[in-house]
Amino acid sequence: MLHLYDQIAEATAAIRKAWNRKPHAGIILGTGLGGLVDRIQVEASLDYDTIPHFLKSSVASHAGRLVCGTLEGLPVVVMQGRFHMYEGYPLSAITLPVRVFKALGAELLVVSNAVGGLNPFYSTGDIMVIDDHINLMGANPLIGINDDRLGPRFPDMCAPYDRRLGDVALEIARQQNFPCHKGVFVAVSGPNLETRAEYRFLRNIGADAVGMSTVPEVITAVHAGLRTIGLSIVTDICLPDCLRPVDVAEIIAVANAAEPRLTALVTGLLKYEAATKA
Repeated sequence: MLHLYDQIAEATAAIRKAWNRKPHAGIILGTGLGGLVDRIQVEASLDYDTIPHFLKSSVASHAGRLVCGTLEGLPVVVMQGRFHMYEGYPLSAITLPVRVFKALGAELLVVSNAVGGLNPFYSTGDIMVIDDHINLMGANPLIGINDDRLGPRFPDMCAPYDRRLGDVALEIARQQNFPCHKGVFVAVSGPNLETRAEYRFLRNIGADAVGMSTVPEVITAVHAGLRTIGLSIVTDICLPDCLRPVDVAEIIAVANAAEPRLTALVTGLLKYEAATKA
């Protein structure tokens, strides 16, 4: 981890040349969820390959762009596409943008993803507010010599997701009359989808949804001292006794169709943050 401090400084300096505001929130948009940027009053947009030490996303549905501007009256920086362990990148590099958000002055991390639903009461297109997570990726972004300038050696994970914001998100969904659950997210490395036995195991250990991202960013956010809210779109149902092959194009289509609901939650949360901050 000792190499990260200088990398964070270099990436932060490059962004500040294009956009010299202090963001309230950093937002990470996952598969099929990049359309939220249409709601932003864009003040700067940087391709990842123009930011020192940012990785290149190899996933077709991820634009690979950092968008800076104003959303619901608050300054934000938005990753339109993220990086994944299955692309072959180390977790310390994957999570570097989270540390850059913190260095820019952000207080809040909003992270979204597309997930497979393990809970039999979930349906495709539903949204889940992440209440807690299980890390089965076989790795951790904090492994290595700790840099105390970035965070503590042993960060506490008793409440990695902001419970107050989670309750606000559920209330927004109730007011707008769309399905929204609170549940446990389990992260695996991917890129293959799981076997029937693996889905059964993941459900038995307490997971409501499964995906291939998010947990490394949240661990890093806790280490850095950022509040975090996690939102998942259920794009397919993973019930082991009635499993069928997954069509990736179908997953992206479901995520795109559910995106207005995700946007309603994110904008509603930022409205709440703006009102609380005022």
